[in-house]
Amino acid sequence: GPGMAVALLTTFYGSIMANLVFLPMAGKLKVRSQEEVLIKELTIEGIMSVQSGDNPRIIATKLKAFISPKLRSKVSK
Repeated sequence: GPGMAVALLTTFYGSIMANLVFLPMAGKLKVRSQEEVLIKELTIEGIMSVQSGDNPRIIATKLKAFISPKLRSKVSK
């Protein structure tokens, strides 16, 4: 009856919302979270290297190792 129709309709809407809204949103949040963690790791590593008195060129090489080769070529320029 009508109760079953409502149950199926809400299940259908929930499935659509999950696949069209929430899964893409979760993917974007995951990428942003990974970027934020990378930035924090780079910052900590850089600060620790400066505190230990490392040569600036060595620090740059260490920090470039954290990023992807594609970004690394942009940073080198």
